[in-house]
Amino acid sequence: MTIRVLLADDQSMIRRGLRLILEDQPDISVVAEAADGAEAVALARRLRPDVCLVDVRMPRLNGIEVTRLLAGPGVADPLRVVVVTTFDLDEYVHDALRGGAVGFVLKDAGPVLLVEAVRAANAGDALVSPSVTLRLLRRLTAAAAPSAPRPARPLSDREAEVVRAIARGRSNQEIAAELFISLSTVKGHISGIMAKLGVRNRVGIAAWAWENRTPDGI
Repeated sequence: MTIRVLLADDQSMIRRGLRLILEDQPDISVVAEAADGAEAVALARRLRPDVCLVDVRMPRLNGIEVTRLLAGPGVADPLRVVVVTTFDLDEYVHDALRGGAVGFVLKDAGPVLLVEAVRAANAGDALVSPSVTLRLLRRLTAAAAPSAPRPARPLSDREAEVVRAIARGRSNQEIAAELFISLSTVKGHISGIMAKLGVRNRVGIAAWAWENRTPDGI
């Protein structure tokens, strides 16, 4: 099936470049472009694309506001939003991820990572540029006191291992290899962890891990 993508960026040259990269793939189609946040929200709600690629800084509504409106905690049927930005330590990124974004990709990360982020989002997974995953989480949690609650039901030892691996930026395949378990078992653990922590994706798991870090790494 073709992955339907909405592009939202106020620079036409950026949108054109992203479209060329994505539509070079046989399984991806750009169904709409938006030049500002308000237009992005309107188009996304009308067309219901599989993935929305949203720039952080846009007129009318910025990327954080767009993310919250399309994928935030109060949205009944959230869309999948991937934040695309020039700045790997932009202070807005944390709010965007907390607002429901399932990915964070730098504009200069290259076409391969961009395509991977779209496919991961469409599959219900999440992707954050590897070059900034740990640095971003550490920087954000070092600047604020832990705020995420402990889970109502404690994590099992295996779930704790999976959480630590996610916080280190490991992919599902890498986790399976490290823990000597199957890929389907990893996915099952992640689903259980998300339910216990009350988060929507692995980005939320990683953020929770760093905000609640203890001597054993969680």
